[in-house]
Amino acid sequence: MVRMIKRIVTHPGGAHKDEFLACCVLLAEYPVPIFRRDPSEAELESASVAVVDVGHRHEPELANFDHHQFPREHPPICALSLVLDHLGLYEDARLFWDWLEAAERFDSRGPNDVAAWLKIPREAVSTLNSPLDITIIRRFAAVDELESDDPLWQIMKFVGEDLLHYLRTLRQRLDWIADKAVFWEVDDFKVLFLERTNPLPDDPGLGLGRYIEEQGLKEEVAALVYPDRRGDGYGLSTFNDDPRLDFAELEKEEDVHFAHVRGFVAKTSATDPERLKALLRLGRVTKK
Repeated sequence: MVRMIKRIVTHPGGAHKDEFLACCVLLAEYPVPIFRRDPSEAELESASVAVVDVGHRHEPELANFDHHQFPREHPPICALSLVLDHLGLYEDARLFWDWLEAAERFDSRGPNDVAAWLKIPREAVSTLNSPLDITIIRRFAAVDELESDDPLWQIMKFVGEDLLHYLRTLRQRLDWIADKAVFWEVDDFKVLFLERTNPLPDDPGLGLGRYIEEQGLKEEVAALVYPDRRGDGYGLSTFNDDPRLDFAELEKEEDVHFAHVRGFVAKTSATDPERLKALLRLGRVTKK
């Protein structure tokens, strides 16, 4: 681990998501100025300067994080990957960030490769672009230097902090879920039930889907039942939009105070497990 970073240097000109996010993550660890220019030889040799996505050197001990010198057949990787690996977070990032491999492929191999990998038409790739990405990265590309009093620098630090917090706490969260969650058998499908705890986590549903995947039950679980953070009852939601359940009709039940018109989520004041199971059965889609 680099002991102290005094500044971050990344390439000038057009900006891309990989070096932008890599800089965000570094800012969360080292809140220092960012310079968008070519690095000097002295900066490449200094462990106190993080050189990102430029310099043709990958030397984590010197805080150099470029991937452009890797051979053509190298597995897809980007500057963000190198920074995460340096922080000891890359393996969890690959597990928990579903978007990371697409970002690596896009940066190292281009949109045609991403389209082939996702098995979608090349033209569909652009429909995945976010206007937030476009604006923020364009603004990043337009500057030569960012200091801590710049709103964009502050946004980047927020992004990095949230990314790192998610990675560093999700594994702990999954261990907590394993201790608190049980799987119910409700007719012909499974339901993950998370008991209420005191204190209740800020987001009781966070990590439930990932836990189900890790348990190898992705195809068997149809619903989640977890504490409602806005009341004493529970939320019911379909898992991965399972077609076997539709909770829209539950709005007719006296103890259900919200049922989404699309049927994928409902909120109830019920706390008794048998009543919760009864509501799940009422949400069972029957073939006509």
